Amino acid sequence: MAFIEFMASATGRTVRIVTGFVLIILGLLVVKGFWGDAMAALGLIPLMAGAFDVCLLAPLVGAPFSGRKIRHEVKV
Repeated sequence: MAFIEFMASATGRTVRIVTGFVLIILGLLVVKGFWGDAMAALGLIPLMAGAFDVCLLAPLVGAPFSGRKIRHEVKV
């Protein structure tokens, strides 16, 4: 649960957004062909999750999907 709390925090959101941008940039500029495109597409997942303040892994441990609700419940 500590990992989910971190990912719902402002720092966790920033990490997800930066990770998404890095994957997209690497996929488009460094890795060529199908795997580069796949990496760039995969980078959209953490980028959008951070931008929309959702934690995709939270429901797996019984926490809410919304980062705001997680912070409210845990008081992060």
